[in-house]
Amino acid sequence: MSLFENLAALLTLHNVFLFLGGSFLGILGGALPGVTSVLGLTLLSSVTFGMESQDALLALLALYVGSVYGGSLSAITLNIPGTPASAATSLDGYPLTLKGEAGPAIGLGTIGSFVGTLIGVLLLATLTPILGSFALQFSSVEFFLLAVMGILMCGSLSSQDWPEKGWLIGFLGFFLSTFGMDEIHAYPRFVFGNPNLLAGIPFIPVMIGIFGIPEVVEVLKAPPNLHANRPIIVKRVIPRLKELKNRFRLIVQSGLVAVGVGIIPGVGEDIGSWVSYDLAKRTSKNKDEFGKGSHEGLLASEIGNNATIGGAIIPLLALGIPGSPPAAILLGAMILHGLRPGPLLLTEQPEYLSFFVASLIYASFSMLIIGLLFARWGLIYVIRIPKKILVVVVASLCIIGAFSLNMNLYDVKFVFIFGIVGVIMRRFKFPAAPFVLGFILGPFADGNLRRALYLSNGNVLSFFHRPVAAVLVVIIVVFLLAQAGVFQLIRKKTTGSSRKADSNGAKTSGGPQEGMYEKRQNSRRSER
Repeated sequence: MSLFENLAALLTLHNVFLFLGGSFLGILGGALPGVTSVLGLTLLSSVTFGMESQDALLALLALYVGSVYGGSLSAITLNIPGTPASAATSLDGYPLTLKGEAGPAIGLGTIGSFVGTLIGVLLLATLTPILGSFALQFSSVEFFLLAVMGILMCGSLSSQDWPEKGWLIGFLGFFLSTFGMDEIHAYPRFVFGNPNLLAGIPFIPVMIGIFGIPEVVEVLKAPPNLHANRPIIVKRVIPRLKELKNRFRLIVQSGLVAVGVGIIPGVGEDIGSWVSYDLAKRTSKNKDEFGKGSHEGLLASEIGNNATIGGAIIPLLALGIPGSPPAAILLGAMILHGLRPGPLLLTEQPEYLSFFVASLIYASFSMLIIGLLFARWGLIYVIRIPKKILVVVVASLCIIGAFSLNMNLYDVKFVFIFGIVGVIMRRFKFPAAPFVLGFILGPFADGNLRRALYLSNGNVLSFFHRPVAAVLVVIIVVFLLAQAGVFQLIRKKTTGSSRKADSNGAKTSGGPQEGMYEKRQNSRRSER
């Protein structure tokens, strides 16, 4: 009943404009290379600071859904993914465009994104109360360990080469979040006599600097787009029914797998899209068509990236830990508007779950309408904007967004400082997602750790007194040992010693066993 009440209450003219406007901006930002979902949410968060919390969340959720889908437009038509979540879409979307099927490919991608969002919403409504009721048993110790585990997992899964890079940058964000007065005793930490740091390093300027400035630099470094002037003919966008029938298994498996990926802290929509695409290829009867214009590959990747949205919001609402970088920005926006996601929010204000579900349903329909109507009549031409103009617009929005938050030029300085940090991180392949997760979860983990130590009189062994805390500690230790390669080294030594023992035993033993050994050796020589 709460869901139907929210669906009815949100269906007003004011909210319809918010949904359509947020979806349009999200699709536009996702389609333009360099304006990603994270940057779009960051810039809109600064704009919505003076709005009502409900209106701000409606616009942010609509932009979130639209931006993840919008990257498929440039991926299909220009072979340039507008967002990392659409990288898998370009593998089959662009070959379809070369065959003259740009319109049906866009329509199929739009339908896939719509269905994927609804699958994520369905599991969001189902799994969040279960996870939230379980999280009610957590104390400060469990919340601290959960935050640490999230940073470690995010660092390992998002790092391109070494997991240590992700861990290092994640705990760097954790450390920087402790600047300013602590939340328990209001004692200034790492202020260095600067009154501008008493409130801590502001969230929005840091995110703009980490994500916005590196994107501007990358766009300037990118070679000219060779496909920008190629004519694209779009006659029909809505796909035929035969392109969707008999693909129920593909739709369900892609959605379920992507939601499972989204629940993992900090992984993101791009991983969900790739996992869904890979699974579709492995289970398809037409594996050879993948990468050459497969409708199944395009549908699986688009279902995957948008279904991950619902999965990423599940731990955000139930535990206060985001499942993806855009969800981390959404968490920061909720905190700015006075909301603290977690089990207490679901207990004290349970209507927020149905509010999120209803909002995402309307956001998915807004994305569907705008995607089908405007993809043919204008959006595919907007993505041809020259990068020189695009860079100026993005850079200006970064500065305006940072300054408009507090009307303070000191925030603009943070944009450039962390912009340099972001460029260095990208240059040496340090992932940005663990940094964002660490920066957002830092105060949460710091407060829970100090509260737990205060209640136990500084006894660290109290972490093992509670069963859930002990299990989390064991999981963290096992995870660290696995990432360090300890188990692989033990397995190699074990298998090596067993093979050596078997060979020695076969050589020293006599009778029939010796004859069998000689027969095996002779058969191997004959095969060679």
